[in-house]
Amino acid sequence: MSNIRNCSRCGKMFNYIAGDVLCESCKKQIEEKFQQVKKYIQDNPGSGLKKISDDCEVSTKQLKKWILEERLMFTEDSPIQITCENCGERIQTGRLCAKCKATVTNALNDTVKQRQQALAAELAKKQAAQNSDQKSGMKFLRT
Repeated sequence: MSNIRNCSRCGKMFNYIAGDVLCESCKKQIEEKFQQVKKYIQDNPGSGLKKISDDCEVSTKQLKKWILEERLMFTEDSPIQITCENCGERIQTGRLCAKCKATVTNALNDTVKQRQQALAAELAKKQAAQNSDQKSGMKFLRT
């Protein structure tokens, strides 16, 4: 079954699979723009978001998206100040600092382990109940 959608950027119809609602042509253009921005930042490490946006003709919204996706990274002395959304520590890219990422990852792992243990216990309980039902069930004599 196909999932036909209109590209959110150019309006062209395309077969949507997953991710952003963008046709292949627009995805390619955005990737080319990303490579241009990446090179610009390497050549001009002291530039701010507005200057990068103006010189590369890309929206600050798109730049921020690339930063949050951890596709763009800035040096410690960069004028672009990114802070951890959890603790406020200065970071170079993304949403969380390494310490907060580790905390979130550990909490998620603990939750998954607890859920697996609960499911295993529930399954064992069902199997025990099923085994006891089979033992106490009706017995037939062989003739």
